[in-house]
Amino acid sequence: MRAILLHPDDSVAVALNDAAKGDPVSWGSGTTEARSPIPTGHKIATTDIPRGATVRKYGQAIGIASRDVSAGEHVHLHNLGLPPDREGYEFATEADRGSRIGAETSETFDGYLRSDGRVGTRNYVAVISTVNCSATAVRAVVEEARKRLLPGRENVDGIVGLTHKNGCAAPVGGSDYRQLQRTLAGYADHPNVGGALFLGLGCEGNQAAQLVDDTGLMAIGRGAPPPIVTIQDSGGIGGAVERAVEALDQSVESANAAVRKPQSISHLKVALQCGGSDGNSGITANPALGRAMDRLVEHGGTAILSETPEIFGAEHLLTRRSISRSVGESILERVAWWRWYTGVWDADLNTNPAPGNKDGGLTTIHEKSLGAVAKGGTSPLQRVYRYAEPIEERGLVFMDTPGYDPASVTGQIAGGANLVAFTTGRGSCFGSVPAPTLKIATNTPLYGRMADDMDINAGAIIDGASLDDVAAEVFEALVAAASGRRTCSERRGAGEEEFAPWILGPVL
Repeated sequence: MRAILLHPDDSVAVALNDAAKGDPVSWGSGTTEARSPIPTGHKIATTDIPRGATVRKYGQAIGIASRDVSAGEHVHLHNLGLPPDREGYEFATEADRGSRIGAETSETFDGYLRSDGRVGTRNYVAVISTVNCSATAVRAVVEEARKRLLPGRENVDGIVGLTHKNGCAAPVGGSDYRQLQRTLAGYADHPNVGGALFLGLGCEGNQAAQLVDDTGLMAIGRGAPPPIVTIQDSGGIGGAVERAVEALDQSVESANAAVRKPQSISHLKVALQCGGSDGNSGITANPALGRAMDRLVEHGGTAILSETPEIFGAEHLLTRRSISRSVGESILERVAWWRWYTGVWDADLNTNPAPGNKDGGLTTIHEKSLGAVAKGGTSPLQRVYRYAEPIEERGLVFMDTPGYDPASVTGQIAGGANLVAFTTGRGSCFGSVPAPTLKIATNTPLYGRMADDMDINAGAIIDGASLDDVAAEVFEALVAAASGRRTCSERRGAGEEEFAPWILGPVL
């Protein structure tokens, strides 16, 4: 059986295919005998590890042995616990070692140039609910508008309904209220949105007119804010549907006037995500995506790392790459907040690895995080953003989001991401609008099993392809998707139901 030792200092290797008890296991110049079955993607001890000793993978601590472990043993939940808390961090010590932000490049994709200079990769019209009470009406508006307004308007990618479960029963003016405002405004004013409309009930806490005022929101074209329709003022759902469709006609017509033209790749802002991660994620798909993002940064583009619970245990790598101490301390402040937040609910950050992650070979949150941060490549970290804040810097940035994919991507898109790159080892059918999602499988069996949902097979790296070749494939696929090539999730119609604004406070 083949295995891979990821760093000379590691005490575990990762199985590249299944091993039965008694099978010889080899990696580089090392070999041992499997003392029990070792599934693909799982860890095998390369040496004897005494109880309490640090277990290393990627050259980093992923845990401590909870009992004596012999060479050849399966290292997993039964014998690996969390390492002690880290003491001391370095700041900005490696900020000059990664890819540098390039100027606007001559390499292009075909995108939609908006009047404020931003560039979209899609051209949607969005109907957005201010509150869950208007969600059913939003669906009715979208269904009717698609029938009446889209025929003959081929430049519009579609009319989408963005509904959610919130918008009331939270303190008006509080943190949840402001965060929801930012999220909805970020979608209405997104470069992939050619026009938008807010639809509310009328008496909710999240009033659309107040949202427009508080966020300074202007519609694409920047001539006026999005139209607002309320059900109560329209005499009910039927009247609201008619008013909304009438109001959308001009938005759809204006969006249809937009055409794709060559635009600099520096306008791309890519949201980085991993979901259903496995033991291969940190070996194949995440490093390949990281190299693709280094290339994007060199062309002046932006890569958006997120999922704060999934950098815990790897945050020290990001503080070293931060461009300043203050940026690094912003990372640590967010990690500390998450430790407090999970503690309020009698949980901890090591709760994060899901059953599927563990079945795929991941044991501790430290191990998962060390593989996850590889998506960000080697570029210096420019800034840390709060959830759904507009992203202004180019290069590698970080947004504070949950690890839960729908909520995390929603924040990144609200911040301006016009593409999503999503790696998965167990399999995901995730999609998103208005920014399309490109999914990257970490292993070949998954790619074959879910071929209709996977855009790229990074498992080819295990099969013999070079990391650079797969990274180039990822980069080229992202540029093609930005230019209009539909991704698997788009062809499957996924995306609207994955709109999930993060709500973190009490429901009153």
